[in-house]
Amino acid sequence: MPRPKVEILLISLSSPLQIGVYENKKLIKAYSSTKKSSEVLSLLFEEILDRFEVSALYYTKGPGSFMAIKIAYIFLRTLSITKNIPLLATDGFHFNQNAPIKANGNLYFMKENGKILTKKIKSTEKLRDFSLPKELESSLFDEDIEPLYVLPAIN
Repeated sequence: MPRPKVEILLISLSSPLQIGVYENKKLIKAYSSTKKSSEVLSLLFEEILDRFEVSALYYTKGPGSFMAIKIAYIFLRTLSITKNIPLLATDGFHFNQNAPIKANGNLYFMKENGKILTKKIKSTEKLRDFSLPKELESSLFDEDIEPLYVLPAIN
């Protein structure tokens, strides 16, 4: 029996890690885990690769947790090379309504005029959780897959 052909989106910038499975650009299955990326990525992808034929991989390359970004990149890049699956990336602001992303302490990543910077904010009312879109908009992604290691200065 043929497996459905799908595209995968991974958002692993903060907890929970989220994976969306898209068939014809529509979200058909979502996975979520609060476990560390290093503990859960291989388990979730083992199930995904058993159930589906993956035609493309998409991921949020930053900013966010340095370790989560690094693990996601290495894992997906390896999968991309070994399975010959295209890998594309974008920043995480597309999936949290362009809200600040936690950096360290009261420092947050912000995207202003196309640039990512860190700022101190006192109120967390503008923070938004990351969410998988109902429809995958592949035009948001490109072949610049290098992680966005935006490391804030620690005060």
